[in-house]
Amino acid sequence: MRPRPPVKGRGIVSGTGLIVTCLTATLAALVFSLWPYTDRPGTGPDVLSAHTLRTSYGPLSALDQDFLVKVRLAGLWELPAGRQAQVKGTTPAVRTAGRHLVEGHRFLDERVLDVATRLDLALPDRPSGQQKQWLETLDAAQGAEYDRQFANILRLAHGRVFSVVAQVRAGTRNSLVRGLAEDANTTVLDHIKVLEATGYVDFDAVARDTAGGDTPSAATPVPAWPTTPVPAPDPAFTLPPPTFRPPPEQ
Repeated sequence: MRPRPPVKGRGIVSGTGLIVTCLTATLAALVFSLWPYTDRPGTGPDVLSAHTLRTSYGPLSALDQDFLVKVRLAGLWELPAGRQAQVKGTTPAVRTAGRHLVEGHRFLDERVLDVATRLDLALPDRPSGQQKQWLETLDAAQGAEYDRQFANILRLAHGRVFSVVAQVRAGTRNSLVRGLAEDANTTVLDHIKVLEATGYVDFDAVARDTAGGDTPSAATPVPAWPTTPVPAPDPAFTLPPPTFRPPPEQ
């Protein structure tokens, strides 16, 4: 009995099937690796970009990271500015504003350090060069001039941070950052109110800064009015309510 001759094309068909099988397996592996992020509501295609970090609390965007740094930097110079205002302020309203800054940034500093630890993110440990200039300006000012410089420099700085907080809270996909943004929103708004209550804030300068988008500098001109600040109450400071904090990753 003669052996059956080989069927033409069988080897080619088998090879093609093997290639298709390999490609299918590779595609399935890629889809499975992306599923934890791409299949979640609210996540977009940029979660795997070079500027976004994967965390167990959700994607950490470049804006989220910048926000954490800004919160930390704010505390590094506004805490000493607040302590100074409690001593150098010539009116009860200025001293009250200083107390609010101290208590608020103590709270936010504790929060941001906790969040950064959970996210394994390094934060600065000293104020920026510009923030040091602001502190030097306040160090040199005395009397009513100090009150005006303190109220206006701090109010302009808080106005800039306030817009960043709102942007982060509206768009972040990280649960830890979301909670911190809520606390920062409450605290920064409180600081804006007590600074304005001193009666020294130049709202024209605030409007120009908001429209121009320029960061307030140590050389920001401060108006000579009002010579007598508007009387302000001494409201009791209440820390923002605690937000839900996801349990640490096991």
